[in-house]
Amino acid sequence: MRESTKREASRREFLAGAGGAAAVSALAGAAIPHVHAQESSTIQVALVGSGGRGTGAAENALSVRNGMIKLVAVADVFDDKLQRSLKHLGDRFRGQFDVPKERQFLGFDAYKKAMDCLKKGDVVILTTPPAFRWVMFKYAIEKGLNVFMEKPVTVDGPTTRKMIELSKEADRKKLKVGVGLMVRHCRGRQELLKRVQDGEIGDIIAMRAYRMGGGAAACGPKGPNENELLYQIRRFHSFLWASGGVYSDFFIHQIDECSMIKQAWPVKAHATGGRHYRDNAVDQNFDNYSVEYTYPDGTKLFYYGRCMNKCHNEFSSFAHGSKGSAVISTSAHTPGKVRTYKGHTMEQKDLLWAFPQPEPNPYQTEWDDLIDAIRKDKPYNEAERGAIASLVTSMGRMAAHTGRIITYDEMLNCKHEFAPGLDTLTDASPAPLQAGKDGKYPVPEPGRKDTEY
Repeated sequence: MRESTKREASRREFLAGAGGAAAVSALAGAAIPHVHAQESSTIQVALVGSGGRGTGAAENALSVRNGMIKLVAVADVFDDKLQRSLKHLGDRFRGQFDVPKERQFLGFDAYKKAMDCLKKGDVVILTTPPAFRWVMFKYAIEKGLNVFMEKPVTVDGPTTRKMIELSKEADRKKLKVGVGLMVRHCRGRQELLKRVQDGEIGDIIAMRAYRMGGGAAACGPKGPNENELLYQIRRFHSFLWASGGVYSDFFIHQIDECSMIKQAWPVKAHATGGRHYRDNAVDQNFDNYSVEYTYPDGTKLFYYGRCMNKCHNEFSSFAHGSKGSAVISTSAHTPGKVRTYKGHTMEQKDLLWAFPQPEPNPYQTEWDDLIDAIRKDKPYNEAERGAIASLVTSMGRMAAHTGRIITYDEMLNCKHEFAPGLDTLTDASPAPLQAGKDGKYPVPEPGRKDTEY
């Protein structure tokens, strides 16, 4: 599925539109049977988080042309999301869809029930809000399952440390783990990386990236009869504990793709940002962010993010070298339309190379690569790299939200965990974030607080 600025909020939303009452498990206390494939070569898949991104990931999984793949279980906490996803996938993949009522699960323990339907070596798709990633990854490892998980995979320092340790455990069990930073699997970007490494544009001296679109993730006050926890999960882009906000969930891709081309991770971030037109919105996001990332050799990545209506929109990434320049993203994640130029004006007359069009969709090639690694038992674990990409993204976010320069080490060792105890969450649990008496939630206050809120 292709992302765009206008569709981002709905497309990547995990839990939307449920009623006010807390969701409960669909088959509480019922025995959950394992599904046995008719052929040993069949890979079974469970989907945990059936929103737009989860449904898209399941589509990509079922579209791999490398042996039989079947969807056998789906889990969520909102029934409307679950039913919409089931209908879409069932209509499109009739021969690969085997999800009867007894393998449709609702509730905060539904992820366990869905994974319990699989056998070792099968695949679970984790596309819930990022805060729950480590909890579900831990259970998948215990069950011996291969994993595809969406980005970001962490939202703060403590969860990053947890994910890195879990990644090592997945390695010990020789599990295959894919992370949804699909640009790493874009054939055009892979070729661009080779050309940069071969010196086509010289040494990289600066990078810049833009993710500027309309207003996003601004939510109004909770209704009087809405469950607080479900209200926040349904609007997870609005709350830092659930997603890292728009900064982490939207901007991670370009920070990661620039770091891929640079072949390094930033070591510090210096940033500004602010809230301008939130009206009655009670979310925790800024409207705009400007971040200067510094790599170990001193090279800078200048990142500009904005979610404001009627402003200039741009969705692109660039690298500038001592001999020329490169386009990493043109106007979206796909097609990348990567190319290189002599000099820095990036005019057609100075074009050195461009990847042929049409190019393969990286949302599909990331799944092709994961399934190939599973079937051929090749080493394949993107969890630690995904955790680091999430960490350096959080580093820039925290720099903007606190008004301080934040280093990689400070972010990694930060003790502030937004939502501890998510592994014990139930439908009766209080929300990790509470509103004040005025109905508003704490927002970042640069210069006043050392933590983000």
